[in-house]
Amino acid sequence: MPRFYTGTGDSGTTGLLGGSRVKKDSAIISAIGDADELNSAIGLAMTEISDDHIAKMLQSVQNDVFIIGAELASGNEAKSKMAKSKVANLEKEIESISATLPELKKFVLPGGSAGAAGLHMARSICRRAERSAVAASSDSKINPEIIRYLNRLSSLLFVAALHLNKREGIEEFNPSY
Repeated sequence: MPRFYTGTGDSGTTGLLGGSRVKKDSAIISAIGDADELNSAIGLAMTEISDDHIAKMLQSVQNDVFIIGAELASGNEAKSKMAKSKVANLEKEIESISATLPELKKFVLPGGSAGAAGLHMARSICRRAERSAVAASSDSKINPEIIRYLNRLSSLLFVAALHLNKREGIEEFNPSY
């Protein structure tokens, strides 16, 4: 039976792809962890989503976010698979979904259906993952397309949440000032 622990991180360091070790509180590990948390949040939200198009799109996004985590762990910007075309695909999805929504004139409080609320949670985690990647880019080589991807992904998660609520006839609530 395989072991699911190594004990090599007991001293507060962890290994990156390629064998180097860094402190577990380093900026790059925060970025990797936030990408992992984002992927888990998307997976959890997907358990409540019955819209086939949104679900299929999110499966693709999960794969991309996994690749982002792996690329952050590798530190090899030159071999990055996060290309401009991935960002362009997100932009096309945002435009397509946005076309089904009424004009947004006010801020929206996160919530609605379980799937939409899950996507709102994933969106806020995505924003943190983006901030972590920006912070890590001060010390590590990070493909700038990763940061662009995370920026667009948060927008996609937002419009997908609005779409799910609209599809299910759930009214959006706005903050009052």
